[in-house]
Amino acid sequence: MLEHGGNLRAARQRYGRDDWLDLSTGINPWGYQVPALAADAWHRLPEPNPALVRAACAYYGAPLLLPVAGTQAAIQALPRLRPPARVTVAAPSYAEHAHHWGKHGHSLREVPYAALGTAIATSDVVVVCNPNNPTGAAIAPAQLLAWADELGRRGGWLVVDEAFGDTLPGPGVAAYSAQPGLVVLRSVGKFFGLAGLRLGFVGAHPALLGDLAELLGPWAVSGPAQDIALAALEDHAWQHAMRARLQAAGQRLRLQLAAYRIDAGGTDLFHWWPEPRPEAFHDHLAQHGIWCRLFTQAARGIRLGLPADEEAWQRLVRALDEWSEK
Repeated sequence: MLEHGGNLRAARQRYGRDDWLDLSTGINPWGYQVPALAADAWHRLPEPNPALVRAACAYYGAPLLLPVAGTQAAIQALPRLRPPARVTVAAPSYAEHAHHWGKHGHSLREVPYAALGTAIATSDVVVVCNPNNPTGAAIAPAQLLAWADELGRRGGWLVVDEAFGDTLPGPGVAAYSAQPGLVVLRSVGKFFGLAGLRLGFVGAHPALLGDLAELLGPWAVSGPAQDIALAALEDHAWQHAMRARLQAAGQRLRLQLAAYRIDAGGTDLFHWWPEPRPEAFHDHLAQHGIWCRLFTQAARGIRLGLPADEEAWQRLVRALDEWSEK
């Protein structure tokens, strides 16, 4: 399996401490408060809840969505729904996309995020994270829709992973996901801080959603996950307040890093920069009990999520102070 953030067991084993400040994932540190569940939530088989789909369609602005056990389930399944194809994945990006397209007989290439436009004409499938993980770079919806239209006319797909899209202005491209050629992935885990729920949604042409549902099989999403997500998706007051809170925290992190001459980019949930000595920086923070995300392949750099409270902020500042003195 590929390495990801949130792997605190590995951190404990390597550094021998338990007091970790985990900034490695980019998940909202102030997650949605889980409501009380019905008495039979754990007893009943998890039949699909139409109310959840309606709430998700309203929240994401999509005509039709398929709930899945986290977008990871869709990332693993989509390559199995096409015959061998020419697949282009933006790099750097969430590594699971290239990993799974490369496992199922497809011809895979990875191109820089800025070069995606030139790859459309020679690709059957193009995969892009928008905003990108880990860099935070974003492509305008109009450009994505133009690419999807070009690919769709010859039976291709543009797969747009909008897992971190909740804090971007505007609704993204989910509203257009019923058109052939566009597949959109949305996650409940990041903005709502419910990564352990393992729930996401796929927007696509109804025929493709049918094929995906058939492949994933029955009871793909647990009943408690559906109930909790329904409450979160319908809580508009919480969403509005949280967007403002995350915007302020993201700006604070950006300015804090800039004070140490770190030119970071990202989203309201995380920041990334091309660190000249990423391994040394990662080890330095780990020595202070701060777990960040280390990138050593296509994007040599560091990604930091948001500290949850003032004590955590000051802990990060102290570690950055010492790093700047080295």
